[in-house]
Amino acid sequence: MPQIQLKNITKRFGKFVAVDKLNLVIGDGDFVTLLGPSGCGKTTTLRMIAGLETPTEGEILIDGRLVFSSEKGVDIAPDKRDVGFLFQNYALWPHMTVYQNIAFGLENLKWSREKIRERVSELLAMLKIVPFEKRYPSELSGGQQQRVAIARTLATGPKVLLLDEPLSNLDAKLRTEMRAELKRLHMETDSTFVYVTHDQLEAMTLSTQICLMKDGLLQQYEAPMKVYASPANVFVADFVGSPTINFIEASGNNVNLDEIKAEAPGMRLLFTPVSGSLTLRSDHPIAIGVRPENIRLGEPEGLNGRIYSTLPSGMETIVKIQVGETQLTSVVFGSVDYPLDSPITVSFAGDACLLFDRETGEKLASGSVGIIP
Repeated sequence: MPQIQLKNITKRFGKFVAVDKLNLVIGDGDFVTLLGPSGCGKTTTLRMIAGLETPTEGEILIDGRLVFSSEKGVDIAPDKRDVGFLFQNYALWPHMTVYQNIAFGLENLKWSREKIRERVSELLAMLKIVPFEKRYPSELSGGQQQRVAIARTLATGPKVLLLDEPLSNLDAKLRTEMRAELKRLHMETDSTFVYVTHDQLEAMTLSTQICLMKDGLLQQYEAPMKVYASPANVFVADFVGSPTINFIEASGNNVNLDEIKAEAPGMRLLFTPVSGSLTLRSDHPIAIGVRPENIRLGEPEGLNGRIYSTLPSGMETIVKIQVGETQLTSVVFGSVDYPLDSPITVSFAGDACLLFDRETGEKLASGSVGIIP
């Protein structure tokens, strides 16, 4: 399977910079998700890899072959890049049966009838759509149409499969099912997948690597759990995770080389980095990031707070607590309920809390948070 390299890729639409000097290496057989909010440049990046959009500057290599270079004047046509592109709306031919839709590309390549039947049968079985081969797209559900679109894209055996928000038209239950199918499909085909989504849960559950973008700029490119546990900045920490991370805005001062005293309205905290030392100026604006699963409720010697709301969902309960001027979110396993406005204590567990510089947004350290009486 091929490696994809993007070197200083920039795309401008007039004065607007959609993608700015993007450098990315997508490894053999990776499942890479281009993740970010609307307008961050992820779909433009995917279309540039496919050859459907022409970069303003930079180079793109697929399997060591130069498919685009602004300096050398190279721009290989999409159908010569050996990539498959799965569109958001599936784009199936309405007048063709499932079998004919999948076979269409192979017929254009002048495959023999026997080879076409063998390949289509293989894909029908792989994607569990054998009973539907004689149906038309209008007779299929959204999930079945998507499977047909994937089968048609895989028919010619592309080295790279590019997917542009393929699950966005499906309902929540079907999206969950199709995530599992896509992950298994990636393993079975051993293809390189590049997948666009704005849904961080999809990115976390499917990817081998997440490429998180904002305003055309790469924010972080690492494995999902690395992005979750060690976000590069405030934007990454806030974008990845559900429920979202808690930020406690405070003024920070060095107590000694390895501890930071943080003062916020209604709370005085002590941040201890896991390793290394930090030097802050006096009353440095900082933010302490705490994931909801690292907030403990009802333990002695915690901060005094009040229950703002509880959202039980069966398997877990999301609890919001007001502590001073800060609202914190905790996740409690099981169906637990608390009376609104009832008093409760809050404390912080583990050494996976994060310290950010509020001026630059950059992460300064990971560590533990204690409470100063």
